[in-house]
Amino acid sequence: MASYASYKKIVNEMILDGAITEAKISSTALQQWDVKWFFGSPDACSPGCCCLWTVPARVTRMYVEAWGAGGGGHGACQCNRCQHYRGAGGGYYVSKFICTSPGCQYTVCAAGNGACCSFECCGIGGCTSYVIGFNLSNFCAIGGHGGLATGDWSTACNSEWTCCVGPNSNGADFGMGNHIGSFDSSGMGICHCWCHGTVSTGAPFIGGEVTTQITCCNMRCGCWTVPYGTGGHGAMTTFCGQGEWCGQAGMGGPGLVKITYY
Repeated sequence: MASYASYKKIVNEMILDGAITEAKISSTALQQWDVKWFFGSPDACSPGCCCLWTVPARVTRMYVEAWGAGGGGHGACQCNRCQHYRGAGGGYYVSKFICTSPGCQYTVCAAGNGACCSFECCGIGGCTSYVIGFNLSNFCAIGGHGGLATGDWSTACNSEWTCCVGPNSNGADFGMGNHIGSFDSSGMGICHCWCHGTVSTGAPFIGGEVTTQITCCNMRCGCWTVPYGTGGHGAMTTFCGQGEWCGQAGMGGPGLVKITYY
């Protein structure tokens, strides 16, 4: 009875260089694995990154992840008045596993951070990241909520209904919302010589944290840039009736898209 060891074997030395070309290899014989990130510049007023991406040869599976842009910070919208401040929220997260084919094309958009600095009480919400193509539709990661400056010192909620997302919301296999940053807990409406501070949240799984704080009798604007997917800096003031002391908000961090293909 023949054994496996008795069968004729092919060794490398028996194959001539160049004899096996790409065209002679079955499309299912080999696989290609890699990770592709899509992101815009982290600068102020970043447009993000939108492009058409083509699936490489020998790729049949994709794992797509996306993060929305962080919300914009609040402005110091009431000149000469101390306020109660809430930090901006980080972008939301979605992921999905799909089958694909070489040559398929996908529209990929990693969100920018939207409008530039503002003096408004309510920060601007972050922009949405998304991917559209074969076996992938309505797939998006929404941006985080903007920060808030308010004269209502009884307000303390750091959440919104949209923070509660189902496991397959927004065309995903798995999605995760995000809470807004915390309200500052000091000052309590007293307008002189008290410290104020609040924290913006980061995006799920990529982290990031931004603290906004001032000491007594001071004013500050929000920083222009923060980490990807993170809620933006807010503006703060402790001046009351002492001139036109206002400040601009900072923008949230731009969004991200990650494609793992094989």
